[in-house]
Amino acid sequence: MEKKKVLVLCAGNSSRSQMAEAYLRLFGYNRALYYSAGIRKEGVNPRAKAIMQEDGINISDQSCKLLSEYANRKFDYIISLCNEVKDICPEGLFSGCVHLHSAFRDPDDVKGSEQKIYNAYRESRDDIKKFCRRFVTNHL
Repeated sequence: MEKKKVLVLCAGNSSRSQMAEAYLRLFGYNRALYYSAGIRKEGVNPRAKAIMQEDGINISDQSCKLLSEYANRKFDYIISLCNEVKDICPEGLFSGCVHLHSAFRDPDDVKGSEQKIYNAYRESRDDIKKFCRRFVTNHL
């Protein structure tokens, strides 16, 4: 049986989608193949790497990819994590797949002390972790 394919999308593929890709791999083990991409290529955010490391997950080997790199692939699930991607990428972009959307706060939008910014990253990470656990339980 062929493994299901899951693509996680976010605007810059720098934080939220990178976290989700890692948690899906963790919770879903080898039940599916997991990918992430963005509409812009911003690079994996160092704060996202640090926050995930706090949870024992190393994402430093993950790379930032553009949505266009997956244009000719078939996916079973497309998960959009921000409204910008949902608004720009029509649901029919990848026909024949289930499109799920859940907008998570962008920790890069938080201004203030480094502590306040890192707390925003932790909050986003924890919310994404819960979402990924539910996704694996309900869909894989």
